[in-house]
Order: sequence, then C-alpha cells, then structure tokens
Amino acid sequence: MNQAVERISGLLAQNRFAQVVTLGSEMTMFARRNAAYRELINTADLVVPDTVGVVYAARLLGCPMPERVAGIELVERLCAGCATSGDSVFLLGGAAGVADRAAAALQADHPGLRIAGTQHGYFDASEEPAIAARIRESGARLVLVALGFPRQEFWIRRCAAALGAVTCMGVGGTLDVISGKSARAPRSARRLGLEWLYRLVREPRRLGRQLALPQFAVLVALQAMSGRRGHASASSGQ
Repeated sequence: MNQAVERISGLLAQNRFAQVVTLGSEMTMFARRNAAYRELINTADLVVPDTVGVVYAARLLGCPMPERVAGIELVERLCAGCATSGDSVFLLGGAAGVADRAAAALQADHPGLRIAGTQHGYFDASEEPAIAARIRESGARLVLVALGFPRQEFWIRRCAAALGAVTCMGVGGTLDVISGKSARAPRSARRLGLEWLYRLVREPRRLGRQLALPQFAVLVALQAMSGRRGHASASSGQ
C-alpha cells in the first residue's frame, strides 16, 4: 500500500496523463480472453492487486507481492494525501447522488480535501466529450472512475487525450461503499479473503460473474504445476 501511494503521488507530480488499474481476479479472466483489455492493463502506468486471488496467484507463479492493495483503502489514503498537498479530486460514477454523497463523506474524513466535481455514471457515448472536458476544466489532478470493469478502464484510456494531465484510477464499487449505499465486508471476512463471498450473499445476481473465480484458481494452479514440471525437467537435464 505504501509503495502504491508513493508511486501515485509521483504520477501526480509529473503533471501528465496516467492510468492506474486496480486489478481483480475477474478482471484478469476477462483480460485473458479480450486482447484490447489485456493490452490496456499491460500498458497502464501502475497496476495494483485489488483482490487476494491476484496476490495468491502471484505468489504461486513466482512473482510475490507484499500485500493486497484494496481499492477502497487506496482511495482513502490518496484522498488523505490530496487533502495535504492541495491536489483536487473528481468523482465519476455510480447512480445519481452517489458521487455527491461520497464526496461529502471523503471531505468529512479528510478536512481540506478539495472536490473538483462529481458526475454520475449513467451517461451514453454522446455525452463523453462534454464530461471529459468538464473534468479537464475542473482542474482536478486525481480522477476516481467508478463505472465498473471493463467500462471504466476503457473509458479512461479512450478519453486520455481529452482529460489532459490527470491521474485516473478505476475504482469499481468504491463510491457506493464510501457513500453508504453499499456495505463493505466485515474486517474478519476481509482478513480471511472471503470478501467475495460476503458480496455474493448480499448480491446473488453476482453469481454469474463469480463463476470466473474458480476458473481463475484452476488456471493458476495448472500454470504453477506446469512451471514446476518445466523447472524439474531443466534441472534434470543439467
């Protein structure tokens, strides 16, 4: 988390467009079958592991990560930093009123935080240029985009030129939680890596999406075993 905050603070200081991806297991599975999404993730300025599945997979595949960097906690840390630095934040996404309530909650938690503007996420393609222009003109330095994946990542990349020198991060349902519309899993469930189960129980309609998780686990296990077999073969041949 500390490394992610430091890296994003550095991106903000560079005064250029940058994209941060908070990567989860479902997103990884989508990227596996969607070349454009995979390329987007691979060329992002920073990718952080937003779920324990990604962290465990990285360990199994020989690329260990220090810890999970949960999007909602990263948002809170970044807003705390912006309240100190004076960098303003724009909130984009959620149903009508969600971004406004999230903005009020963040300002209450982080006195001095400047909210450059808010915009709900229920807009069509014809409105994109005007929204991107409003974000650019707002003077925001950090843009939190809560449109759900893959829409939020594609939107950020598609509007990069129009947005100008901002750092954009896709944050999924984070604004819903901060605004109070949705509840986050209890700390005990998060500690055990069961946040996905808590969300499924509360939102059964997510079942179709959650089917990607066992598929992800199987693919990671197969790749890990394949890597170990390859290493063993190479060792025996030396």
